[in-house]
Amino acid sequence: MSSPAPAPHDVLLPSGLEAARPGLLPRLGAEAFGTLFIVVAGLGVPLFTIPDSSPLPAALAAGLAVTAAMLAFAHVSGGHFNPAITAGHLVAGRIRPGAAAAYAGAQLVGALAGAFALYGILRTLPGIADSRTAFDTVTAGFGEHSIIQAPLAAALLLEMLGAAIVVAVFLGTSGSDTRDGGSRYAAPVAVGLSFAVLLQLGQSVGNLPFNPARAVASAVFSSGWALEQLWVFLAAPLLGAAIAGLVFRSMGTAAGAGAGAGAGAVVQAGTGETTEAGEPAETAEPGSSEAQEFFDGKRG
Repeated sequence: MSSPAPAPHDVLLPSGLEAARPGLLPRLGAEAFGTLFIVVAGLGVPLFTIPDSSPLPAALAAGLAVTAAMLAFAHVSGGHFNPAITAGHLVAGRIRPGAAAAYAGAQLVGALAGAFALYGILRTLPGIADSRTAFDTVTAGFGEHSIIQAPLAAALLLEMLGAAIVVAVFLGTSGSDTRDGGSRYAAPVAVGLSFAVLLQLGQSVGNLPFNPARAVASAVFSSGWALEQLWVFLAAPLLGAAIAGLVFRSMGTAAGAGAGAGAGAVVQAGTGETTEAGEPAETAEPGSSEAQEFFDGKRG
């Protein structure tokens, strides 16, 4: 059975490359800071935008922030900045469970730090009497808290579909390599554009973020109703990510065939990680079961 190529930062690399791999703390720092940047841009632009202006700049700013963050930090951590993307990598077998949990924690910390900074700025503005009410305008919601009164089912389905699309785009583009005409810029541009388009759609439904970390960050600093509805914006994108991850896992090495195939060096798009082709990314331990290897991300 073929196995999808795990992300280069979360596998056992050949001995000659293991020492060059960034450590866990630098990777978590990159994930936290990148998520902070995305939250500041994604929530800050609509918070401080004139109400009568078009909502397009907010979606475009968030998409550009994703692209910029991936270009800046993807070579360190892989550039997830979204628990849904990390979950998709986990199900697809490209990241180990321990690393996935650590990534999600770092992303949540970065998102909360970014939202806290925006909340502090709002508190200094004399024209804003209630900062939590201001955050309500950028927080995901459904029913009476949706611009078009979208019901629970609509918000849940769109969040799930949007997250599945973003994760599929990420897995598809980050798995390409330069030998196939790919580029390290393909994943940041594709993922950023996808987010911009989906966020434009999500704004009209209920400020859908397609990012559990951003959903938590905005809900914490909003009114009480936001935390009551938060479960939808946690469960739906993670479910969509899992579906996308399963699809890519069933496709075998189609999305990540770069590592370990052919001759010469392979550069993973969006990461800048170089590995020697023909050498296995990791070796199964003697006596380990297929089930254990699956949950460790070693087997497809």
